[in-house]
Amino acid sequence: MSEKGTVVVGMSGGVDSSVAALLLKQAGWKVVGLFMKNWEDDDDEEYCSSRQDLIDAVSAADVIGIDLEVVNFSAEYKDRVFAEFLREYQAGRTPNPDVLCNAEIKFKAFLDHALQLGAEKIATGHYAGVREFLGEYQLLKAEDGTKDQSYFLHRLNQAQLSRTLFPLAQVYKRDVRRIAAEAGLANHAKKDSTGICFIGERDFREFLQRYLPLQPGEIRNLDTDQVMGRHQGLMYHTLGQRDGLGIGGVKGAPELPWYVAGKDMEKNLLYVVQGHDHPALLRERLTAANLSWVSGRAPHTHWVYTAKTRYRQPDAPCEVESVDSEHCEIVFAAPQWAVTPGQSVVLYESRVCLGGGMIE
Repeated sequence: MSEKGTVVVGMSGGVDSSVAALLLKQAGWKVVGLFMKNWEDDDDEEYCSSRQDLIDAVSAADVIGIDLEVVNFSAEYKDRVFAEFLREYQAGRTPNPDVLCNAEIKFKAFLDHALQLGAEKIATGHYAGVREFLGEYQLLKAEDGTKDQSYFLHRLNQAQLSRTLFPLAQVYKRDVRRIAAEAGLANHAKKDSTGICFIGERDFREFLQRYLPLQPGEIRNLDTDQVMGRHQGLMYHTLGQRDGLGIGGVKGAPELPWYVAGKDMEKNLLYVVQGHDHPALLRERLTAANLSWVSGRAPHTHWVYTAKTRYRQPDAPCEVESVDSEHCEIVFAAPQWAVTPGQSVVLYESRVCLGGGMIE
């Protein structure tokens, strides 16, 4: 038995989780790898990389010298993540399945499974940090700001964080690849997975169409109410979207790109505007629901924080105007672009992630 105890590491076959496992072993933990299979429908070579990912995870575990267990969470994933993903799209919102997957699968089903195996801790290859401060666990941004994933982890609670290690908290991505190459890990140059795991490399619209029927309707100019074209279903479009609208210029109008600016679910209308900085695409305030605070306590009102309304976005100064158990009103110092219902707004105080909620 190692002095530090047992840690179960979620190994995806990627370089980040492999190096996380390696660093923990070097630090004196007894490490067990766990490969999670979260998707089974049409899991074939064309779209889903899970077979290759498993081969890569087995290879990495072998080089590191640890056991690897495979567990199938696809039933839980379908119930807790995918069903919610479809419900949100049907309601005209744009959900973030990564946030849901972390809360429901990686730090719930996976954590429960690891504890049953007798583990003291779990670990993942996320770029984030955790520390104990005044008897409370804090979720921190990663040292590598370009890779920080605390946004996707904002729904984690005290019980989950108390059991979690993030070995890559202080490590830069370039160093992760270097460490992997020096250790002889075959996946040291494997490209990062992007997009949603169950969609893989395929066309998003084609995938959604299997589960949500087409509902064609009109595309209208928000400013003039002129019919600009037709859409195949509001669920295929998100606020601020520019590509895939299939509408060209208007006679006499400036040649500016068109953007999705709104949806009327009842009338099945998609509204578009011209120009990236159209006022309809900018918001100074938002309401969030389905709140989750890392500490278990809501943030202070009228206190300067920063927030992100999407993952790849610089932190924007804001304050919490009001908050209760159901809703949170956030006001930004400067207007934010394409604040999208269904996405997460995540609050920060310096490097500490406080939690957040779903944009209404």
